[in-house]
Amino acid sequence: MSLVVVGTMAFDAIETPFGKSDKIIGGSAMYVAYAANHFINPVKQVSIIGNDFPLEELAHLKNCGVDTEGVEIVPDGKSFFWSGRYHMDMNTRDTLVTELNVLSQFNPVLPDSYKESSFLMLGNVMPSLQKKVIEQFSVRPKLIVLDTMNFWMDTAMDDLREVMQLTDVILINDSEARQLSNEYSLVKAAKKILTMGPKYLIIKKGEHGALLFHQNNVFFAPALPLDEVFDPTGAGDSFAGGFIGHLARTKDISYENMKTAIIVGSAMASFCVEKFGTERLKEVTKEDIAIRINDFVELVNFDIALM
Repeated sequence: MSLVVVGTMAFDAIETPFGKSDKIIGGSAMYVAYAANHFINPVKQVSIIGNDFPLEELAHLKNCGVDTEGVEIVPDGKSFFWSGRYHMDMNTRDTLVTELNVLSQFNPVLPDSYKESSFLMLGNVMPSLQKKVIEQFSVRPKLIVLDTMNFWMDTAMDDLREVMQLTDVILINDSEARQLSNEYSLVKAAKKILTMGPKYLIIKKGEHGALLFHQNNVFFAPALPLDEVFDPTGAGDSFAGGFIGHLARTKDISYENMKTAIIVGSAMASFCVEKFGTERLKEVTKEDIAIRINDFVELVNFDIALM
């Protein structure tokens, strides 16, 4: 089983109430790949970068089992750059700088070796590009997961609706779910969104966990309380990488296994926020992951003594 990941490979500069980074490696595809590679190889990367992207970072990806044949390198271009500042609650942020650079010419083309992969993670890029990737598969993937955001709901809603009809799982946060559905209640929002195409909906609630909706079923996974949170930038993408990485490893896309995948994704997100950028995801071990997942299990287990 192989996994294709589509998204950005970029530079970030981040400021939080607890620290500040220089220009570091970021981008949705980077976080997804570094989270997913702990569970499934190869991770087949589809993205675009400039000649300023570090060769040692590409080498490290390959050493981790990430196939970069689908990464376009623009010889005279600069990679996408984003800079932001987080508020004290770490859930809201201000964008300081956005430089699209080579991302403005991103036209994803799947290598032939990618076209029969069983799992597809569509990172947060333009919906029309997400649809184009799906259409290049010679056999429809076993599972297609879509990440999107409010910007595309504002600017490309028709394209977003089209790609949603082609996907199995959609990942959005609570405010995006409300915007997409025009419903305040997340239960009502989920019911409406599930009529738009996807079979499953995951609503991310940051430090308050995540909700999984399927038909009339709802599953809630809490977020693990952490001593320190340095950088939440890639938490959602790390969640997505852990989620789809587990499903690809087990080859089981049932609702019951998706519950487990939610916990795995939450564990990877909890690692991500402990350091700036992708650094924590690079150094985490399988033993670390097993311990962290057990911490989540203990968080929700309890005994009741009946009178």
